[in-house]
Amino acid sequence: MEGRAVLLVNLGSPDSPSVSDVRRYLNQFLMDKYVIDLPYLLRRLIVSCFVLPRRPKQSAEAYASIWWPEGSPLKVLTERLTEQLANKTRAVCVRYAMRYGSPSIEQELISLASRPDVTEILVVPLYPHYAMSTVKTCVVELERITRDQDIRLPVYVHPVFYEDEAYIGALYDVAKPFLQQSYDHLLFSYHGVPERHIRKDDPTGSHCLSSADCCQQSSVAHLTCYRAQVLKTTAAFVAKAGIEQDKYSVAFQSRLGKAKWLEPYTNKQLVSLAEQGVKKLLVMCPAFVSDCLETLEEIAIQGEEIFKAAGGESLTLIPCLNDHETWAEVLAAWWQKSPAKLSRIKG
Repeated sequence: MEGRAVLLVNLGSPDSPSVSDVRRYLNQFLMDKYVIDLPYLLRRLIVSCFVLPRRPKQSAEAYASIWWPEGSPLKVLTERLTEQLANKTRAVCVRYAMRYGSPSIEQELISLASRPDVTEILVVPLYPHYAMSTVKTCVVELERITRDQDIRLPVYVHPVFYEDEAYIGALYDVAKPFLQQSYDHLLFSYHGVPERHIRKDDPTGSHCLSSADCCQQSSVAHLTCYRAQVLKTTAAFVAKAGIEQDKYSVAFQSRLGKAKWLEPYTNKQLVSLAEQGVKKLLVMCPAFVSDCLETLEEIAIQGEEIFKAAGGESLTLIPCLNDHETWAEVLAAWWQKSPAKLSRIKG
């Protein structure tokens, strides 16, 4: 694709594990109306009065426990993946940006659009599954930037890839060494979302979460249903890996606030599995392509403590795709996709 540049977009990270940097990051993240989907004044009240007074110190301690000498694990891993992709394609330029924190999408998009050798930009949101708080907010931000900055060249977005064969194959390549070892159970822990987000993005207005088996019933709603998509990722992976039905389960982590989120919750599932006699537990987090606070601290540290306290013996976190060579090769193949298979941003 002559003249095509690539911009990988990940969620983001504070610049450091200091309380001030974490507070700044949390403020930007939680004030996004697609993350906390409440009217501005109510959202501002919740974030300023109930989250920012205490949460930054707690989160800073958590970030400090997983921080690498080179910096934030998520940022470092995204940088490494970007370098790998640049070496595997003939793209004019390969860059990365963060939806929250730095480098910003706006900064990188303007930089790419100003290059005379760039004729179009492919943006790849590094989220396998559609959600209001990930893919939707990324697309809305791209639309705002192209409009406000009067970017005229084509900006395309790669679609979600939750059951893409190559993505599933990359997940399997990373997990295979762990699956070949002795284990009792594999837990798929996906990032949770509030149930109201699922219902808000249901184009039918009535399908999602209407019954226990709604995700197994064919519906246009699945195009924007996070729950249906993560279940399809799970099904595709266990079919690829040949894992028996009674040897795996699905749960949702990272719940925030008192609203009802997708269930079962990971922390409760860890206790339940231990009480059922599971001793050696594997956990993988396919919703994340890069290891981060939610995997390295919430699962590998907190999760292990919860599991062992309930009677389990070992919890092993299977790494995310990170900068694995197979994953970089998958992205390199996507770089060549026809615009007909992509979505063009309307500024």
